[in-house]
Amino acid sequence: MTTLSDMTGLQALQHALQSDTHRGIGHTMEFSLVELEEGRVVFEGRPTEKVYNPIGTVHGGYAATLLDSACGCAVHSTLDAGQGYSTAELKVAYHRAMTKDTGPVRAEGKVVTKGRRLAFAEARLTDAAGKLYASATSTLILL
Repeated sequence: MTTLSDMTGLQALQHALQSDTHRGIGHTMEFSLVELEEGRVVFEGRPTEKVYNPIGTVHGGYAATLLDSACGCAVHSTLDAGQGYSTAELKVAYHRAMTKDTGPVRAEGKVVTKGRRLAFAEARLTDAAGKLYASATSTLILL
């Protein structure tokens, strides 16, 4: 029987996508993986008042979480079986505020470069019309 540790990163993510595995932070913050190819992923979510900050807009942590997931999983999709990664740095730029009325948002992450020890990725968080809400760059350490 094949376990997740026997799969490449792409195979493990394909398994999660096909089985609609919606757990962990995706379950908590109600977003999921919707597109996948080697070096590129897309997560989709719909912000609600559950992720509001005290001033009545979506907390920046919601955008950061989607962008971190997109950058990390884009890199994950390029890994060999048994290889892991961890985010070393995430830089987020917030372009405009989100509310529950923003509607569905998509975080698209892409690998920029990947070496033996480090990978670099970027992601964009947009609404259904393609309007940019946040963007990020990430440095990830390969384990």
